[in-house]
Amino acid sequence: MQFFKKIRWAALLVPALALSVTVYAQEWAPTKPVRIVVPITGSTNDVLARLLAPKLQEALGQPFVVENRPGAGGNIGAYEVVRSAPDGHTLLVGYNGPLAINVSLFDKMPYDPVKDLAPITLAVKSSQYLVVNPATEIRDVKDFIAKAKANPTKYSYGSVALGSASHLTMEMMKSAAGFHMTHIPYRGAGPAVSDLIAGNIQAGFFVPGNVQGFVKDGRLKLIATTGQARFPSTPDIPTLSESGLKNFEATSWIGFLAPAGTPAPIVDRYNREMVKILKQPDVSKKLEDMEFEIVASSPKQFGDWIGSEIKRWGKVIKDTGAKAE
Repeated sequence: MQFFKKIRWAALLVPALALSVTVYAQEWAPTKPVRIVVPITGSTNDVLARLLAPKLQEALGQPFVVENRPGAGGNIGAYEVVRSAPDGHTLLVGYNGPLAINVSLFDKMPYDPVKDLAPITLAVKSSQYLVVNPATEIRDVKDFIAKAKANPTKYSYGSVALGSASHLTMEMMKSAAGFHMTHIPYRGAGPAVSDLIAGNIQAGFFVPGNVQGFVKDGRLKLIATTGQARFPSTPDIPTLSESGLKNFEATSWIGFLAPAGTPAPIVDRYNREMVKILKQPDVSKKLEDMEFEIVASSPKQFGDWIGSEIKRWGKVIKDTGAKAE
């Protein structure tokens, strides 16, 4: 009798287990269009978002709509995502500014980038170019510093946004070399680079993808890079460290995040799809042509990276005395 009871229980368990396996196998997917919020305009953040959006739509079966929400050094767009429902239908394309720099730069923040956002993947990172308007007749880093020191009110530099790596890298350089130059923040790389070409500002730090075309056609002059090593595509251009600013290094980076509280299966699904897309030959070639290093990290690795970057840029802000204008 006991034997038959066990058989009966086993018969009841088999369908239940089968159902459990079926449910587990059904991966999460969006059920309506997904917003990808870019907290800046006319930048490589926007390029990356628009590169991945159609690929994500193909993989997940819903439209992915890129939405630019610039302002307050990226805080406006980031906060838009923070206060969105954690259901996988709103994503953030984040970068140094709103995720690591603004915490120390601003006296008051509308969100906590560590507590209020769920990292998905650190997609790419890159050293930056130091470029100048050719009309300045600046030859190299030594000449740049000398001219800035001799005429501190004559020169100004642009950045892609207040609190961006584009901004803080020049503040690092000013502090390290002991010169003054007025900061003009823009809403994205497009207007900053346009003003630099027009001569309304004289210099700036930008990721290669924002300026390499203008360097090639002579409208901008490249004088240094911010990495530990020279770019293979510009082997004759020295790093700032080689140019007298020992151990100088500044990296710009971009990653994807969701609102805090987004369930792990959603974050994991996005991570798997984004990592696959970033490694597709057509995507990786386009990013590598823009001098980006493809990282495609795990969520935990990206979270750890943000934590370390908050500390690193916090020290830069403290050492340079930079403030949110």
